[in-house]
Amino acid sequence: MSLPIAVLISGGGSNLQSIIEKMEDNILDVDIRMVLSNKADAYGLKRAEAYGIPTAALSHKDFSSREEFDTEMVRILKEAGVEAVVMAGFMRIITPVFLNAFPGKIINIHPAILPSFPGVDGQGDAAKYGVRLAGCTVHFVDEKMDHGAVIIQAAVPAYPGEDEDDLRKRILKQEHRILPQATQWLAQGRLSMEDRFVKLVEADVELAERDTMSLVNPPLEKGF
Repeated sequence: MSLPIAVLISGGGSNLQSIIEKMEDNILDVDIRMVLSNKADAYGLKRAEAYGIPTAALSHKDFSSREEFDTEMVRILKEAGVEAVVMAGFMRIITPVFLNAFPGKIINIHPAILPSFPGVDGQGDAAKYGVRLAGCTVHFVDEKMDHGAVIIQAAVPAYPGEDEDDLRKRILKQEHRILPQATQWLAQGRLSMEDRFVKLVEADVELAERDTMSLVNPPLEKGF
């Protein structure tokens, strides 16, 4: 059985594309019932339409409150049979109205290693700070921005003085890997949460491998 999902976007939709491609390869057990954007000109809507996926554009500016906007989103998604939501570059903070409609079934991708650098420009903030490791996070969504329990994270090296766009591209490649993976775990019912800890049922990683997994930048020199 495929999990009926919605993907929420505000822009180009490259993360949406990564999910669609995994679906086309029969790797993901999901059925995208709706791609919804708060911006009518979001290129991600065209990506969805190219695959015959239903779309909706709903401007938050047409509503007097976040709650009213979320209520209409819920109506549209429920009418489409959606049971879970993937936020893939959706630049809105959602309210309890939306959270309560899909309890424990809303995930989001953020282009930074949370809890560091939440907000609209995680990559740029990391680059300006001068970190040696940057990355991305998929997390469950709660009422606070970029705050919910972490499902999966990926790290990439960051280099002093490099072009910020190069770091963004490096992070985006990892986003396109971990968001489909987290979506599949959600579809398989393999995620459980205790407090802020997300547990993955039957993770296919040996304990010995866990002990050796690391990324150090700059690389350690001989003898360390």
